[in-house]
Amino acid sequence: MTAFTVALVLVVAAAGLLRWRRPAWYWLAFGVTLAALRVLVRYRSVMDACGLTVPPARWRLSLARATNRPIPEPRPPRIRRLRPTRTGLVLRLKLRPGQDVFDIAAASDRLRHSFSMFGVTSREVRSGVVEVRMTGYDVLKRVQMPAEKETRAMRVPVALREDGSVHYRDYRAIPHALTLGATESGKSVYQRNLVAGLAPLDVALVGIDCKQGVELFPLARRFSALADSPDTAAELLDALVARMADVYRLIRTQQRITVDVPDAEIAADIWDLPEELRPTPVVVLVDEVAELALYATKEKERRRDRIITALVRLAQLGRAAGIYLEICGQRFGSELGKGITMLRAQLTGRTAHRLNDETSANMAFGDIAPDAVLAAIQIPAELRGLAIAGDASGGWHRIRAPHTSLRQAVNLCNRYADRTPDPPELAPFRPTTGTATELVPSAKASPATA
Repeated sequence: MTAFTVALVLVVAAAGLLRWRRPAWYWLAFGVTLAALRVLVRYRSVMDACGLTVPPARWRLSLARATNRPIPEPRPPRIRRLRPTRTGLVLRLKLRPGQDVFDIAAASDRLRHSFSMFGVTSREVRSGVVEVRMTGYDVLKRVQMPAEKETRAMRVPVALREDGSVHYRDYRAIPHALTLGATESGKSVYQRNLVAGLAPLDVALVGIDCKQGVELFPLARRFSALADSPDTAAELLDALVARMADVYRLIRTQQRITVDVPDAEIAADIWDLPEELRPTPVVVLVDEVAELALYATKEKERRRDRIITALVRLAQLGRAAGIYLEICGQRFGSELGKGITMLRAQLTGRTAHRLNDETSANMAFGDIAPDAVLAAIQIPAELRGLAIAGDASGGWHRIRAPHTSLRQAVNLCNRYADRTPDPPELAPFRPTTGTATELVPSAKASPATA
């Protein structure tokens, strides 16, 4: 009996230590079993207390009265599947007649407390079926990306969501995006993860970094074109507009629209072209958009209008030509001048790190998800790397990118330097890489998301 007591004490102590120091290990060793049992035992009573049950059908009531049996109890949604994951539980529910997916979403906070979970989110899988994802611990406190991630063309993993799933940047689904964040908010680390995910792919990277290239030029060996000043950026954007026109002419010559050609073979963008004729897709990363929009003289105002016009044209027409925009900045508001709100309207994806003002949060989410505005301005300063990600559908998530130092990003870009394409339109802007990496310190002092 003494040995059993000692072993039990050691197991409880080990579980407590794991829960404190390594919550992911604790969840896999102890938490997932305890949570599954807790959900199954409390399920009916919790659903009843949260108002997620429906009265029994009339024929059941009539049958009970006719046979003098007890009145049937209210029925909760039926559990179709309970699946454990590395971060929590996934509960798939079949709704009863009269229930709605918004009922589950409205009760998510009460479900979180009742099941003693860290977080609860829900989404509709199909009509009448809801998936409830529950996390057992704070997965964003120490980001650990899963070893196995889905791979697809122009789709890269960049962060982890609060429900434990991977947040992907899918350029085929969301061609253009806006990323905002104040100083020391983790925006640079998010950008490095984006470049790191794109580096192994067959894609041309184009960078515009008006901070004299301190963010993007260390990664120059994987970039096909770089600009470090507004003047060079204007010329580079004009070259991209010319490339877009050339790609459209290629698509037009390959359409072959006749009565004998099936609809599925008619090309409308580069992905419909044969692989041997398909131009290399281009991802344009603008590190600080405000530097392109500010001006002090009439001459610089004309340059500014030229730059914003080119960005708007690429945002409106670039998707079919395989040109995708990543617009980043600390501040994004209508005071940046005409054309800015038109540019924002074309940027479907929105990501906001910690912001210093509500106006920028409104520019990011005010037109698509007003409830995300408050979440964006409430991110604490000590949680660098935490961000709100949404899109034009109105949905949004809390995400956090894993910490990637500048040295790690440089090494990765150097490893895949042989995959850097050299489009002729961008040849004048190809960066020189003779001493670029030697001038960069071994790591940038920005522990954004450790």
